[in-house]
Amino acid sequence: MPPLLLAEAETLALYGPLLLLLFAAIGFGFGNLLLTHLFGPRRKETRKGLVYESGMNPIGDTKKRFNVRFFVVAMTFLLFSIEIAFLHPWASVFGALSAESGLHGVFLARMLFFVLTSVIAFAYAWRKGVFRYD
Repeated sequence: MPPLLLAEAETLALYGPLLLLLFAAIGFGFGNLLLTHLFGPRRKETRKGLVYESGMNPIGDTKKRFNVRFFVVAMTFLLFSIEIAFLHPWASVFGALSAESGLHGVFLARMLFFVLTSVIAFAYAWRKGVFRYD
């Protein structure tokens, strides 16, 4: 086998565990749907079809409209939780950088830009009154 094809085969072999995980996830999803369809309950009852709210009987219509500000606050929460999810691996890599690599400034500038854009977006939303519930 020529060396180039051998290197490509070795590279593709690295994706084997990823493909196995992907097939396992898809199989798990379809398997659960199939087992639920085969062994799940068949009878439809009105009482079982009711909305369950923490042990309370539902009062009124379940199709109540929410103020859009609720969703904006939820999206802001997601934004900052995702920011924390990005900060943790960055901090792990930043602390492990060697002094002679010269990448400290680049890594720091990229993260400061990321945090700064998030803070500017938050300040813009605050100034527009997105977080007021009047």
